[in-house]
Amino acid sequence: MKSRKIWFGALALVVIATVFMLNRPPSGTQIQREKTTKKETIHKVKAPTSKINNIQQVLDARKKLEQSTRIVTIHHNSRDKSHYMKNEVAVKFNKRLSHQELKALSNSVNGEGAIHHDHIYIFKSKNWSSHKLVDFFTKQKNVLFAEPHYLLLPNMVPNDTFYPSYQWNMPIIDMEKAWDISKGKETIKVAVIDTGVELNHPEFKGKLTSGYNVLSGSSNANDDNGHGTHVTGIIAAHINNKEGIAGMTWYNPVIPIKGIGADGSGSSFDIAKGIKWATDHGAKVINLSVGNYNPSEVLHDAIKYAYTKDVVMIAATGNDDTSQPSYPASYPEVIGVSAVDGNKKRASFSNYGSSVDVVAPGVDIPSTYTNQEYAQLSGTSMACPHVTGLATLIRSVNPSLKNEQVMSIIKYSSQDLGTAGRDDYYGYGLINVSKALELAKAGYVQQSSRHTPPVRNKGFFQQLRERFFSQLFE
Repeated sequence: MKSRKIWFGALALVVIATVFMLNRPPSGTQIQREKTTKKETIHKVKAPTSKINNIQQVLDARKKLEQSTRIVTIHHNSRDKSHYMKNEVAVKFNKRLSHQELKALSNSVNGEGAIHHDHIYIFKSKNWSSHKLVDFFTKQKNVLFAEPHYLLLPNMVPNDTFYPSYQWNMPIIDMEKAWDISKGKETIKVAVIDTGVELNHPEFKGKLTSGYNVLSGSSNANDDNGHGTHVTGIIAAHINNKEGIAGMTWYNPVIPIKGIGADGSGSSFDIAKGIKWATDHGAKVINLSVGNYNPSEVLHDAIKYAYTKDVVMIAATGNDDTSQPSYPASYPEVIGVSAVDGNKKRASFSNYGSSVDVVAPGVDIPSTYTNQEYAQLSGTSMACPHVTGLATLIRSVNPSLKNEQVMSIIKYSSQDLGTAGRDDYYGYGLINVSKALELAKAGYVQQSSRHTPPVRNKGFFQQLRERFFSQLFE
């Protein structure tokens, strides 16, 4: 009996060594053609190398926005800033207001009218400051909370952009092996709440559902900025179409939601409205490549609503090389994502701290852009959709998993970087798509809070060794 166990243990070591070799990351980063099955080959053909010149214009527009007399800037420290609309307040009541109640309250604050979604109202005054408005509404009956009308900005750092001939970001997260496990599922919808998506881009033909423009109230979610189109391409650009770039999911429909304007800013009210709309229209995963350093009850209220509806939400942590908590990434219902480069090192701009759950590629990421072109951008905004794509594939391979289970799998399947265990620079580590899908397929579930050291720190192979050796030394 003892000899059988020794033989079994030796065989276990061989199996462990073999699996370890098979799971080694690729040595190179350039992809020309990557086989996914014997019959399917991904072709990446160089697109026209037209330079995108409008990115700096978007940045200039954002700077002008900060200088606007309509915007108030909060200085959290010498570098980190948040913004809100001057003379405006966001208020949540415990019921919808009647026309008479709304008119009376608006008149009380010398208002210029109000807009609302569900029980949340935005009041604009002719001359009351936001803080005076907050103080007034906080004292009113039936008010659950009142806060300034915050703005959220995309977390993007642009470069001079020519379409590259390869995507280093895919092999570094073990994407090719993952496609052998799952290419996605048409019944699992993913929403991107951003500047919209270029609806006629050939990379999205047949992949977009009916969308929503929060700003206009219409179904036209077309992108007039470029940020949302780039984010969406990382998740869902067509694969095997012999042009452009390859996204992470083959079959999952994308719900395009425009909550950010051409100037690159969106309010907490608009983003919150987009989250609720996406949830009510079947999104199982939501990408939020936006952020602000001030927490917002309006935003958190929508996030909690989506979370109770079993939605997985992923957000970018920010690009100011700071540990200042960013929202929505810092909310416990959300996975916060920071960026690494091709050497698996933290990107120089990437935020760090308690907001970071995992990291993903975020430097010089090629993807779709407006005018049916392609661009190479950097930022945690680009890292974020890699994790969104992973969450979408996890839900595709095992739709029975709850959102908290999906979040746990993403963390525990990650490749530990930096100091052992979770740390403030890399979170639980760099996402590993194939390992995550293997765990999802096997129904692996491990629960924890954001700050609890994961069981995964023992490592997949450590767990495998323990399983074999527990039998060997019984």
